[in-house]
Amino acid sequence: MNNIFITGKPGIGKTTLIKRICNKLGGVGGFFTEEIREGRARVGFRVQSFDGTQGILSHISVQSRFRVGKYKVDVETFEEIGVASVEQALQNGRIVVIDEIGKMELFSERFKEVVRMVLDSPQNVLATVPLYSIPFVDTFKMRNDVQLIEITFENRNQLEDEILKIVKNG
Repeated sequence: MNNIFITGKPGIGKTTLIKRICNKLGGVGGFFTEEIREGRARVGFRVQSFDGTQGILSHISVQSRFRVGKYKVDVETFEEIGVASVEQALQNGRIVVIDEIGKMELFSERFKEVVRMVLDSPQNVLATVPLYSIPFVDTFKMRNDVQLIEITFENRNQLEDEILKIVKNG
């Protein structure tokens, strides 16, 4: 099994789980996303590659024609950091981490193409995907080489070791 998709409700801990797994694995490439907060209010999301490069994925004050809810998506910055980090991981033969394949990221046609390439490659892929249906993502959830794992409050503390075993044996 070389493609693992972690899914679950928003805020359940998908990104936290991915980061903990990656810290134990090492040798990963790709990106993760994190909330940007001002006080108690979430005002956007940051994209960060595993080499430490980061930028704004979306924000309430970004100028963009692409939006998800109140957040406007900076597709150019996402491609420069997120998509480029996935392409680099693919070239370097690393475990490819994509957090996440969601509505904001899918405004990038380049990202969609890279996701297809990575999933068709022999490399291990660890990605997060929304629990709800997105047609582009749903086609990948159905593939024989994708293992879909749902994180819940009940299982989220056990999943780290389970996924590490799958990746290491994959």
